[in-house]
Amino acid sequence: MHRSVAEKLGLRELIAMGVGGMIGGGIFSVLGIAVGLAGHAAPLSFVIDMLIALAAGYHYVRLALTFRDDGASYTYLLRAWPERPWIAGVEGWVVIMGYVGTLALYAFTFGAYGADLLGSPGDAAVRIWLSLGVLLFFMFVNLEGVRSAGLTEDLIVYAKIVVLGLFAVIGMTRVDPGRFVPLFDQGVGGLFLGAAVIFVAYEGFQLITNAVVETEDPDRNVPRGIYGSILITGAIYLSLAVVAVGTMSLDQITQAKEYALAEVARPILGNAGRVLVGLAALMATSSAINSTLFGASRMMAEMGTKGMMPAAFSRRDRKGVPWLAVLVMTLLAGGFTLLGSLSVIAEFSSMTFLLVSIGVSLANLKLRARTGAHLGVALLGLVLMLVTVLAIAVYLAFHDPEELTIVLVLYLVIGALAALYYRAYGGAHGRT
Repeated sequence: MHRSVAEKLGLRELIAMGVGGMIGGGIFSVLGIAVGLAGHAAPLSFVIDMLIALAAGYHYVRLALTFRDDGASYTYLLRAWPERPWIAGVEGWVVIMGYVGTLALYAFTFGAYGADLLGSPGDAAVRIWLSLGVLLFFMFVNLEGVRSAGLTEDLIVYAKIVVLGLFAVIGMTRVDPGRFVPLFDQGVGGLFLGAAVIFVAYEGFQLITNAVVETEDPDRNVPRGIYGSILITGAIYLSLAVVAVGTMSLDQITQAKEYALAEVARPILGNAGRVLVGLAALMATSSAINSTLFGASRMMAEMGTKGMMPAAFSRRDRKGVPWLAVLVMTLLAGGFTLLGSLSVIAEFSSMTFLLVSIGVSLANLKLRARTGAHLGVALLGLVLMLVTVLAIAVYLAFHDPEELTIVLVLYLVIGALAALYYRAYGGAHGRT
């Protein structure tokens, strides 16, 4: 939704922005993963994530209303530790890599659902070509300076909600309560692990903090927009997870985990429903790729201008497009999709945005005298996020050390690049 600053955003627009950001592709990607880890309790995993997202949202609300011109999470850390700009710089690098991870997640999901629609479900080659193809397509769209009209983005958001809402309502009539027994078939640990790994499905509400200066009555509408969009998204996710577990066997869902929602739609709505959900997935992930690439490349360019990343990323062509940032993000996301594992991409993306939110939480705690944050609420949110990150790490260490190694190597590379850059340049050029 691209509007002029003169046109103020109301609560409805903010909720559409938040819901659109969160349902950009997440539920299409992670439903099968959640069922594989939490089993019959998968719907509760989405509820736990909703509570964690609300806790994280509290920190964003307090900071956004105090520092209304900032928006980006790394700027909050710069406010908290102005004498140590490298802290904000590292946060910024992590945010960018988080966006690379979500781009890869959306592209992977686009490829998986596209392959299913083409009659080649589970075909890795078809999925890879479609994933790389959609990334390259939107790279060229962004390099041409083409931006989707705000009305078009609004329509896509509402179309996704309508399709998923109707699917959930119809599916609820087919739910067999007996399929939820025993509820904790994977143990209580599986419930929390499922929540931890799929947290990326709630990434997106932060977009609202970027629109504070464009919001009508922000003190009232920004908190309601963030909390409201998280609650609406959580209700949709919960409904879809209930329909999935209540209408199909766990084996059926996990075997089709890369395109699980389409598989769930088939016995409920027939092949036409499967196609409709598949098309909704393609539409949702395409829109998410375009908007994420657009916004994240601009953030990358802004960090280049401020000296937090190499200045080359701030270079723009005649159309004002930060072409190198767009190119680099696309190439990194494309490489990530070639890892061939939806789980690795989801785990990395979830951990990354949890770490980003932890950084924002620490900034809010340090600045609570200015933000007016309630100490108990702020600490509770921070503890929830720390425990969630630890849960992912412990689970991977015992059950999938190879995936943990991949994730840790990615973080080491990010940290090393950020450290080398700050050692060489001190983040000094172009600082404002």
